[in-house]
Amino acid sequence: MVSGGLGKTHFWNNKIRKKIESMQLNGKRYTTIYMSLYGISNLEEISKKIFIETTQLMDKNLRKFMDNNSQSTIPEYAKTGIDMANFFGVTQNGDKVDYGEFFSTDDKVLCFDDLERANVDVIDILGYINNFVEHDHIKTIIICNEKELATKLKSSNLEMKTFIATYLLDKQDELNNIDKPLVEKIQDKIEHVFDKANDYERIKEKLIGETFEYAPKFDYIINGILMRYENDPDLIRFLRENTGLIISTFNKSGTRNLRILKHALNDFSKIYEMVNKNYPNTSHRIIQTMLIFTIAISFEIKAGKITKDKFVNIKDNEEYKSILVSSRILMDNRQFYIKEFDNNYYYNFKSEYRFFKFIEYYVRTRIFDMKIFKENMETIRNTVDTENLPAYRRLLTEEYWKISDDQFGNIINEIISDVKEGKLSLIDTVKIFAYFSYFSRKNLIEYDLKTLKSIFFNGMNIASLNSTYCANVDEELGKIAIEEVAEDMEDILRHFNMLNDQLHDKMYKEKAEDIMKCVPMKMEQFYEKFDKECMDIPIFKYYDAFQLFQRISCASNEDIVLIKEKLLDRVEKNPKKLEPEMKNIKQFKQIIDDYLKGKAPSIKIVMLKEFSDTLGIILGKYKPSFLPKREVKEDVEEMQ
Repeated sequence: MVSGGLGKTHFWNNKIRKKIESMQLNGKRYTTIYMSLYGISNLEEISKKIFIETTQLMDKNLRKFMDNNSQSTIPEYAKTGIDMANFFGVTQNGDKVDYGEFFSTDDKVLCFDDLERANVDVIDILGYINNFVEHDHIKTIIICNEKELATKLKSSNLEMKTFIATYLLDKQDELNNIDKPLVEKIQDKIEHVFDKANDYERIKEKLIGETFEYAPKFDYIINGILMRYENDPDLIRFLRENTGLIISTFNKSGTRNLRILKHALNDFSKIYEMVNKNYPNTSHRIIQTMLIFTIAISFEIKAGKITKDKFVNIKDNEEYKSILVSSRILMDNRQFYIKEFDNNYYYNFKSEYRFFKFIEYYVRTRIFDMKIFKENMETIRNTVDTENLPAYRRLLTEEYWKISDDQFGNIINEIISDVKEGKLSLIDTVKIFAYFSYFSRKNLIEYDLKTLKSIFFNGMNIASLNSTYCANVDEELGKIAIEEVAEDMEDILRHFNMLNDQLHDKMYKEKAEDIMKCVPMKMEQFYEKFDKECMDIPIFKYYDAFQLFQRISCASNEDIVLIKEKLLDRVEKNPKKLEPEMKNIKQFKQIIDDYLKGKAPSIKIVMLKEFSDTLGIILGKYKPSFLPKREVKEDVEEMQ
């Protein structure tokens, strides 16, 4: 058995095979039969491939040969070949096939390559190959990359294994035990329950007589690969300066597959060209990270280590980083995989921006999407690729313990200053407080909790003046990478919710103003925006009833009818969601009714009267629930 990475097949063809076929042992020369298992999906395909490689075809004299030579069984490797030869009616020299030569096994050497790349269970393949070794006594060589094979054995059906391992830990009351990280516990349980690698080792010990490791000098080979870029002086200079990163990332992949590395470097040459052409001042560190990421993602996807969908739903670097720093354990193995990916490829390499969606998309789909590329690069240029990255961004996107002690004090002071001036968004101010509360309790900072609360309350008030409403509060708070969230957060969260509600009202007031100003002069824009944005939100709660009457009364009769129908339709579809606007609708109806008093009939007056009647129907769907009890009582008295 030969174990190694890429180059092993070349070594077989140019060294081992030639050596075997040139040997003469006991007067016999050996014939080699090579077969790649790449892509094999069932065991029958192995026999078919052997048949094609040998081109030794059977015919009708088979039975005569077997009788004359007292042969009772057909060698395993020839069985499918016989069926194929009979099916195609192929013979050799008419009807004279030398079966004695064909069935002779003492001068043949079978070579099975790419064991790790077959689509059949490796245990089944080894059992099948064992037929040739034990039954036919054929000398057999197996070539495979054992590291890649081990990864394949461990990573198959990982989602199912993770689910079962989590279930077992829960049943054993080990899930909430904090003696070690949960990710590590799950990994240990998977290896304990599903250790197929041990099955492989047992069969290998029984089947394989000798194992030889093919270990080429990869540093020398990689330098040879880089020579293809000699015509691009800037690129080759960058690659040669970062040969260490290339080799390190290549080794961390665990596959030693130079074919994939060649493809990855070709992809990077395109990426390097586009970055330098469109964003020539991109920092050296960012381009280094792109190089690592391109090689890493290529190996992860192309070496079959993962399914392609692991990265599909990660839309940007922010989401990637939030998965890494989130303290919440997601009961799917995406977080487990992403953390393992990051710890492996970026170990001892610090970089704020290390997930490039345009690169992942390019490697996965072979499409270089310019829109994604520009979005990524603009984000990089405006955030991490500057010398003025805000300190609070480091704290929110980087594990705090990675900040060096000599930088920590300056970062704390800078954040406090930004909080006091309201430079952070409202939600980010809340998240930062969680860190500062933790730091205070651990005596990492000199501020006590009372002082911190005062600073952050005032900072939140100022921040709310320029912040926008946060709709996904729970999701944002879930990104806090602090295991111990203190009770001190309750006051901060209460104040945040009050301010966030005000921002919510402010957002809808601005939306209402933007939409209603289209009436009556830009009705097409009004209908488009209203249908798209207002059918399930109580937009009339946030618009003055008198202004609403002025605008609608100036609309054409046709528009008055259309608006009336839309109002009725939306209430029938979303009655509960629209209830908060009913108080304003009641006032709106009263204004219309007051206007209509004493007016002589006209088409406009009739249309407004019907509009008012429709508003009455709408209000009737809620009355008396939408008004406070006192107002309901007054309404009843008026009716009496």
